[in-house]
Amino acid sequence: MENELNPENEFQPVEPSYNQPSWNQNRVNLEKIGNAIDRVKDELEKIIIGQKDMIDLVLAGLFTGGHILLEGVPGIAKTLTAKLIARTLNVQFTRIQFTPDLMPADVIGTTVFNMKTSEFTFNKGPIFSNFVLIDEINRAPAKTQAALFEVMEEAQVTVDGETHKLGFPFFVIATQNPVEQEGTYKLPEAQLDRFLFKINMQYPTLDEEKEILRRFKSDFNQRQIEDVKAVFSPDEIKECRRLVEQVTIKDELLDYIAEIVNNTRNNGDLFLGASPRASLALMKTSKAIAAMNGRDFVTPDDIQYVAYPVLNHRIILTPEREMEGIDARDVVNDIIKKIEVPR
Repeated sequence: MENELNPENEFQPVEPSYNQPSWNQNRVNLEKIGNAIDRVKDELEKIIIGQKDMIDLVLAGLFTGGHILLEGVPGIAKTLTAKLIARTLNVQFTRIQFTPDLMPADVIGTTVFNMKTSEFTFNKGPIFSNFVLIDEINRAPAKTQAALFEVMEEAQVTVDGETHKLGFPFFVIATQNPVEQEGTYKLPEAQLDRFLFKINMQYPTLDEEKEILRRFKSDFNQRQIEDVKAVFSPDEIKECRRLVEQVTIKDELLDYIAEIVNNTRNNGDLFLGASPRASLALMKTSKAIAAMNGRDFVTPDDIQYVAYPVLNHRIILTPEREMEGIDARDVVNDIIKKIEVPR
């Protein structure tokens, strides 16, 4: 299947075949997912203009228990968008501003001596929350970034030999600015691999920017943010995850995912390919995208939709290809084009 890509949309084919929802035509009743998505988007659209793909991918991450890395230049509402999504969820929210002097204990917590009881007690850090926004994650040094390894993978923190579990849900959105290099610490590959998606946020279109100006021309302090209400509970998140798990994916499509990921490991354009964690991410998120579009079965379009945001931070180009100006999007698109699509 020849996959014509939209140059203004790096995530999906121009006309996906699954745009029209069909909530009542499935073996799995996906109406709860459809209702939840509609409620969340209705709240977000009070403030956010555009960024529809980003919102869909963040919700897919929420429905599959993954974490999201938002990357983009300053001023395109990375932090604002994450905060607004948190406002639509009836969960505990914490924001951690990463800085060069931030220590691991400032994130995960520390053991302190209680003078009254003469005992050591663990004081939980800000990571103990349901929805955590890590702003400018690449501003903190490597030892602080490494403090996130265990908690992002296992939803637990181990301090002084004692393990502390986090509650449900546990969802991390981190932001970073790819432009500035001074005063930043590049995330290592192991850290990047903990993120389900890396979403490269783009500038708004001209029409979207005009609408932004009109919407806030009499609201300099963005007081409209207070209009965004919590409409999605932890129990509903758990139910949506259960429904996503029930979405059918044929063995032929599992083979298709495996071939895509395997090709990244045997590709002359790449120095480093993707791991089995990427294969699992493609499977989970393609099921989430199918459910979000009203289907209880996965199609190749679903896999292609999530391929770039799942793979772009997990592969490393060879120096020769980087010098030629080729980027990860080009390589992922080439892989998708040359692998036969299951019929």
